[in-house]
Amino acid sequence: MALKYKCLILDHDDTGVKSTPDIHYPSFVEALKDLRPNDKPITLEDFVRYCFNPGFSSLCKDIIKFTEEEQNHQQVVWKKYTESTVPDFYELFVETIQEFKKQGGIVTVVSHSERNRIKRDYSIHCGFEPDAIFGWELPEHQRKPHPYPIKEILKRFNLKVTEALMLDDLKPGLEMAKSCNVDFAAAGWSHSIPEIKEQMKSRSKYYFETVEQFNQFILCK
Repeated sequence: MALKYKCLILDHDDTGVKSTPDIHYPSFVEALKDLRPNDKPITLEDFVRYCFNPGFSSLCKDIIKFTEEEQNHQQVVWKKYTESTVPDFYELFVETIQEFKKQGGIVTVVSHSERNRIKRDYSIHCGFEPDAIFGWELPEHQRKPHPYPIKEILKRFNLKVTEALMLDDLKPGLEMAKSCNVDFAAAGWSHSIPEIKEQMKSRSKYYFETVEQFNQFILCK
């Protein structure tokens, strides 16, 4: 049976792997303690809300107003966490993309994690590296939500916009997919915050509460 889509454009954090509660949030809290010791600590829920809207870059630059030096310190702390912790993938996610690849599908990742961490996570858990990775190491104007990663994927693999599906849990991925006219599916399994769920449900072409629902859909079961 032919696959519904030839190519998956996957987010990494909180879509493929469970990383915000164990890596990104605690590293941010530690950096904030170093840089703004008198500020009230940010809760995990608020951190997720900010990452949803306006996005992590805006949280650092526009809301907390990190200087370039402070931003560099935050990155150093974050890298310490990402180097020492290999996050687990969500249950059934690995089997889903392994089967998709086995059936001839193209697996790509567009994320705010770094390329070498994504390669490591896939190699350890999935037994393969994604066919293309666009991560945090890119200059800002080429990172999600900018359209560059999707445009590059379509060009590289000679795909029509109708042949790719973007899967992400947050708004930057949704905006990037919409700007390129690529179908968007929301990964609802990592969120319990009602307003995020509602916004993603109302704005996405597909909304999956569980990885199992995504599995059934993408593998045409």
